Amino acid sequence: MMRQRLLRWSAYLAVAIVFAVVCAYLSNWQFSRNDGRQTQLELVQRNYDAKPVALDDLLPAGATLPQSAQWHPVTLHGRYEPDDSLLVRNRPHGGTSAFEVLVPFRTDGGRVFIVNRGWVVAGEGSDVPTSIPAPPAGETTVVARLRPNEPLPPSGRGAPSGQVPSINLPLVADKIDGGSAVDTGAYGELVSESPAPSSRPHAFDAPSDDPGPFLSYAIQWILFAIMGFIFIGYVIRTEVVKHRDEAAGRAPRQPRRRRDRDMDDEDALLDAVESR
Repeated sequence: MMRQRLLRWSAYLAVAIVFAVVCAYLSNWQFSRNDGRQTQLELVQRNYDAKPVALDDLLPAGATLPQSAQWHPVTLHGRYEPDDSLLVRNRPHGGTSAFEVLVPFRTDGGRVFIVNRGWVVAGEGSDVPTSIPAPPAGETTVVARLRPNEPLPPSGRGAPSGQVPSINLPLVADKIDGGSAVDTGAYGELVSESPAPSSRPHAFDAPSDDPGPFLSYAIQWILFAIMGFIFIGYVIRTEVVKHRDEAAGRAPRQPRRRRDRDMDDEDALLDAVESR
């Protein structure tokens, strides 16, 4: 019997250890996600309101945007090419599914840089925007924050003519027929234009500074692992106490029941009535 109990308790302990290992893995995963989120927040804090620099200083032609340069403002001089504008569909803004407006900008040096001018909503009774504010005509100075190329949707969904499903810059380059002159390493979210137009698409909100729930989740998984060992310890202790009671010829111990005060009052009242 003792051998069987030891084997059973060893199995209990093995289950607790496996559960703790799984919890440790999930906790470490959440710690990693928290570290990544903190890195993102520090990057935004450092770059978002930095002084704008020339595009070539942060992103040479043909280069891929380094992570350290994301969100940093750059200055562009040249002209918009509005005839090649595109809409990015299904973007979450203003509590609805909006469209973002991509307009190629040809710099004085001949580079074609994609500027995301903001977002617009579909027109009344229409599935597409019926009015899109035009960019400034002629020579323009643009300040935009650098953003990385986006992947294509994993679902493989496409988009109607004049639209794209994501800001995948090689796809955008093919759509506008810009060839090798189009920058595919990054695009820019519009900050300002000079001369300023009379109207423009809705501006983007600043990135959220919410650190997310990852740290609290990581701690919860650690607590779950500890609770697993506590539970197994309780089960083993209960079996030990039961075995001792059986060996001593005592009835198994019953958990104490806490009497309700209202029940005590009712019993006293019934006793008083019966005694009359």
